[in-house]
Amino acid sequence: MNGLRSALAAPTIGISIAVPEPHAADLAAWRKAFGDPLADQVPPHITLLPPSALPRTRFRAARRHLRDTASRLAPFEVHLRGTATFRPVSPVVFVPLSRGISECELLQAAIRSGPLERDLSFPYHPHVTVAHDVDEANLDRAELTLRDWEATFTVRGFSLYEHGADGVWRPREDFAFGEA
Repeated sequence: MNGLRSALAAPTIGISIAVPEPHAADLAAWRKAFGDPLADQVPPHITLLPPSALPRTRFRAARRHLRDTASRLAPFEVHLRGTATFRPVSPVVFVPLSRGISECELLQAAIRSGPLERDLSFPYHPHVTVAHDVDEANLDRAELTLRDWEATFTVRGFSLYEHGADGVWRPREDFAFGEA
């Protein structure tokens, strides 16, 4: 019975824009260097839909919704630059977007509708986390070390990720812009 219950359980999914190489490897190495316990489990990304339980019975509708959303969009540029923090509300240091903010805002709103509609705990703020749940010294170090870091890349789509039993987020399906 445990196997059946496990097969029917609602997996936790997320929708994100993956940071491409070589920037992803750079940011992942920094996150690990700052002592972030999730450095090896969470690839560098810009969240569009935060972790959400999605019953398997809604997967087909969700995938159709994501394909339809992606098909109506065109690639856009993202420029990541500097650092910022959510402290004292949350122990997070991140690289903010200096370009691509409005496109990410519109995209996440479109994704977070229909079969993926859900409320957010905080207002949407596109970013790439580089330190989370580490001590103040490492948060400070992350903020100072990457204050001049920057990268630019073209976003050509987004991915649906699934949270594995081992705690690792893995891409499950990619959705390219402009494809029907």
